[in-house]
Amino acid sequence: MTSLARRERLALCDTALQEGPDAPTLCDPWDVRRLVAHLLVRERQPVAAAGIQISALNGLNEGAMDRLEGKDFGLLVERLRRPPSIPFALPGLDRVVNTLEYFTHHEDVRRAQPEWSPRVLDDADEATIWTLLTVAGRGMARRTGVPVVIEWGDRSATLRRGTDPVIMRGRPSELALALQGRQRVADVEYDGPADSASRVRGVDLGP
Repeated sequence: MTSLARRERLALCDTALQEGPDAPTLCDPWDVRRLVAHLLVRERQPVAAAGIQISALNGLNEGAMDRLEGKDFGLLVERLRRPPSIPFALPGLDRVVNTLEYFTHHEDVRRAQPEWSPRVLDDADEATIWTLLTVAGRGMARRTGVPVVIEWGDRSATLRRGTDPVIMRGRPSELALALQGRQRVADVEYDGPADSASRVRGVDLGP
């Protein structure tokens, strides 16, 4: 069975071609062309990609993206369809590193369009995202500065410990978007102290 990471990669490429290079994304001010360039640099130019996390190297990252943007958009998208054999084509690593990345960026394109509608993922895909969130979500929640618990049905996970946590309820796919800064388009319920819940709704959680 094809992994969720792989399916979201292919779906993102299809959506990018459908919407076109100049279409907006939720990663404002990036358009679709810039988002595709970001993903290509991330997995094909490791030195430049370090600038995503290390501010001192940001210029390398931006320059690499600028150069890619000058190339034919269709060719860039087709290159993105085929991950390099090492390391991102390795199934285990692809699942861990790329599932949330490609799901989120696919939604960045979809939900930036005027008449978007939510998708319904099957339970197996939601469970995959849930498992990843219980680990990766800890780093995401740290930026809120308040205790955070996520809930999906009868499942719960503490992402940031403390008393009187904010409880975020929703499908894992929606929780993933909220925890990565897409709160305004994510279908998530927030319970807990009003000030803390307001902070989680509004804090800049980054790309």
